[in-house]
Amino acid sequence: MAKINGNEIRPGNVVEHDGGLWVAVKTNTVKPGKGGAYNQVELKNLLNGTKLNERFRSAETVERVQLDLKDFTFLYEQGDALVFMDTESYEQLELNKDFVGERAAFLQDGMKVTVQLYGDKPIGVSLPDYVTLTITEADPVVRGQTAASSYKPALLENGIRVLVPPFIDAGERIVVDTNEIIYMRRAD
Repeated sequence: MAKINGNEIRPGNVVEHDGGLWVAVKTNTVKPGKGGAYNQVELKNLLNGTKLNERFRSAETVERVQLDLKDFTFLYEQGDALVFMDTESYEQLELNKDFVGERAAFLQDGMKVTVQLYGDKPIGVSLPDYVTLTITEADPVVRGQTAASSYKPALLENGIRVLVPPFIDAGERIVVDTNEIIYMRRAD
């Protein structure tokens, strides 16, 4: 473990706080008119999923917990379980869909993911930042819209809806950011 200052906490960092393990979901540096700046951090408890908003001043220190990162391959979905395989030991790991959240829709057969482990306990899954998917439905362009507002809804092959530029049609493959769940560009 290593101590870091409260203003150094970044999203994805795991810290020990109030006797629990928390992952920083969002961070925001706030510089009030009076008093010192602080880091407003949204924390999520790794064991029970509860959320907490906490202010950390730069002078405060927290224990940053180092996690083991292991590469896994996504194999298949079975009911509410997602089955992954350790790329080194070939052992299988089952995680509940809720554990991965809405981003589970982006999992594809054979996709490499990184599982964060604390001891032997999985506490997080990182998907590739970008995936390529086919659009199954795209709304027609509404005439007279300005270019800035002309993004239109489209349905991806995995059932997720994203907004795409007017020149994108059903059947096209696009690159989607799996963190923000937004259209990035047309696939090559």
